[in-house]
Amino acid sequence: MKVILYMAMSVNGMIAKSNNDTSWISKKEWDSYSLAVREAGCLIVGRRTYEILTRQAEFAELAGVKIVAVSSGDVPLVAPHHAIARSPQEALDLLSGFERVIVAGGGTLNASFLAENLVDEIYLDVEPIVIGNGIPLFRGKRFERNLRLIGQKGISKNEIQLHYEVSK
Repeated sequence: MKVILYMAMSVNGMIAKSNNDTSWISKKEWDSYSLAVREAGCLIVGRRTYEILTRQAEFAELAGVKIVAVSSGDVPLVAPHHAIARSPQEALDLLSGFERVIVAGGGTLNASFLAENLVDEIYLDVEPIVIGNGIPLFRGKRFERNLRLIGQKGISKNEIQLHYEVSK
């Protein structure tokens, strides 16, 4: 199983504004992300990301995707094929039949997966915005991982996607 962290972020590494607003993320970026998730067939997110994602109109595009929300508490699930896990490893265990797994936030979940050395690759879609106060790509854990750039491409005139392999 290949574990891929896939995130949109501002130039300064924020994945949302402090009020959870992600309206600054472009449609082209969403289309790229949505395609990757649908091709993998599964997605792991944190509780807050799950709650935000399932309220967005675009969520309908992920109707057949198995989604696991990682949370220490209860999460009201919106579909019978969604599940709750208590840890990153438990989330991966629930998705053991998949070849690729997409992990997509929030910052605490991203940091947990990297701190536990569970990520193989990272896709970062960099949006042309600087956010002064927001939710960082990684937060709450101390870790360090070396990355190797294995690809880059333009998503649009102002957006770029960086593709890294995580050194293990």
